[in-house]
Amino acid sequence: MDITVEELKQRIESGEKINLIDVREDYEYEDDNIGGQLIPLGELPHRISEIEELRDEEILVHCRSGKRSETAQRFMQSQGFTNVRNVIGGILAYRDLD
Repeated sequence: MDITVEELKQRIESGEKINLIDVREDYEYEDDNIGGQLIPLGELPHRISEIEELRDEEILVHCRSGKRSETAQRFMQSQGFTNVRNVIGGILAYRDLD
């Protein structure tokens, strides 16, 4: 259920509406982001209600390298989210495409 950075970039560039959650910390997001909704991994359990309406929609989660977003993916799935995809390699791999 993962997604490659190549597929993510193509979908962003095509203007497709995507549900992108960035689980990095505030300072990382401020330094560089690709437009996702910021919900740091440590805050996710307390803020899950903010994305409740996306429970049955595709959600893409990303972080710096893919590890925190993998944790977020597993947590969200345990909370009943049915289509959560981890961005393999995170923003580091995404930026390597340029």
